[in-house]
Amino acid sequence: TFFLFAIPAVIFAGTSKGGFGSGAAFAATPLLALIIEPAAAVGLMLPLLMLMDVGALKPYWRKWDIEASRVLLIGAVPGIALGAALFGLADPDLFRILIGAVAIGFVLFQGARKMGWLRLEGRSMSERSGYFWGAAAGFTSYISHAGGPPAAVYMLSRSMTKTSYQATTVIVFWFINMLKFIPFIAMGMITLDMWPAWLILAPFALFGVWLGVVAHSYMPERLYFALTYIFLLITGTKLIFDAI
Repeated sequence: TFFLFAIPAVIFAGTSKGGFGSGAAFAATPLLALIIEPAAAVGLMLPLLMLMDVGALKPYWRKWDIEASRVLLIGAVPGIALGAALFGLADPDLFRILIGAVAIGFVLFQGARKMGWLRLEGRSMSERSGYFWGAAAGFTSYISHAGGPPAAVYMLSRSMTKTSYQATTVIVFWFINMLKFIPFIAMGMITLDMWPAWLILAPFALFGVWLGVVAHSYMPERLYFALTYIFLLITGTKLIFDAI
């Protein structure tokens, strides 16, 4: 049962990281949180996400926006620290609600953009705003690997090309995920008994990244993300319902 959920989730996350701005990569966490404890779902995914990051580095090497990357990474540090502080104090049901709320919030955020209610492109944000959104990305990334939407708010204001945007997400979340690794171990969210799952899921993670890189220029993003949004609404609602 676990692998019936985990394998598609990991491939889906890898595809997003490899070619679609990492925005939907965190969808694996809400899905896994339906069948295992939220902290275990978040901890299990981190090494796999780090492997995906490494797999996506070469195709997008040095194609990122250096300034945007710097600002987001500086801002992410206090956000990660805040996420670590809160994660150690709360019970699993609170994080089911948080992960579910982030999932639904992501869909609402993207829907507002598509409908034209929220316009970000062409309005370049200040560096101070970038630090704020970097902190939000660090916090939500620590809680549920969902740093993509906050980072997108800042990056979309900079009028990047599709490839520059993708490359920036790769380098930013590569660093963010490395910063999260030690706190995850210290808090017991990553344990050695997870290694059989990592061993089995690692090839699927790399396959997903390869698929995303190949699809970056060809696959219709509208179809891909439409399925993502439906999926996230269902899982987010289910997590909140279970917690309540």
